[in-house]
Amino acid sequence: MFKRWMAFAGLILLVLTLGLAGCGGNQSPAAKVLKVGAEATFPPFEFQEENSKEYVGFDVDIMKAIGKQMGMEVQIVNTGFDGLIPALEGSQIDAIASAMTITDERAKKVNFSKPYYKSGLSIVVKSDNVTINNFKELEGKRIAVQIGTTGAEAVKKIKDAKVREYNSASEAYLELKADGADAVVNDLPVNEYYLAKGGSKDAKLVGEVLNAEEYGIAVAKKDTELAGKINKALDEIKQNGEYAKIYEQWFGKKPQ
Repeated sequence: MFKRWMAFAGLILLVLTLGLAGCGGNQSPAAKVLKVGAEATFPPFEFQEENSKEYVGFDVDIMKAIGKQMGMEVQIVNTGFDGLIPALEGSQIDAIASAMTITDERAKKVNFSKPYYKSGLSIVVKSDNVTINNFKELEGKRIAVQIGTTGAEAVKKIKDAKVREYNSASEAYLELKADGADAVVNDLPVNEYYLAKGGSKDAKLVGEVLNAEEYGIAVAKKDTELAGKINKALDEIKQNGEYAKIYEQWFGKKPQ
């Protein structure tokens, strides 16, 4: 009888132990999750494919590769572009990877990683437009841009330009298509992607690329440790070929 009771007690202890282990196994330590802010309407860098809730894009894949090197799970937090830095400052996110150009003004508020992408500004107009061929000819014109971007800041310096700011790049393109704007100014790869995905039916790219720009991953100003880890992981994915693989997947060519 005593042996049966001991066996029964041992069984209960085993079940309780396994149960507690199971509960703990379903929880990932908070430190293992890297919350990355992105404005997810900016293809090919970050967006949601039609009929999908998953975030995809160049920035998303780069951050997942960086997270893997750091042993962290990357969670994308969709945030309006002009709200990304405030979200970082408020500790709602740990980093920003959203085709964010490194500028002196932004660097006063955040820590940027090493550059991970080179870009520049370009112009899209309707296919039948023959009056706009360069940035000089945007003077006095209606220009659609995405709020908070370097493109928005650049066109505000154009003489007599009527700047119209939108929450997303797609809204700016729709305004052009509806004749509510004469041109859209945005980063070159974003404009190229829009045209490649059907926009070329009624729009075209004109002029030379303005302002060579570099994108960086941003972390909080005080978080120098995380900035160092991201830089180390970025170097590693460039060395092991993962960066080039992701770049070619999204842009169809080797990194510059």
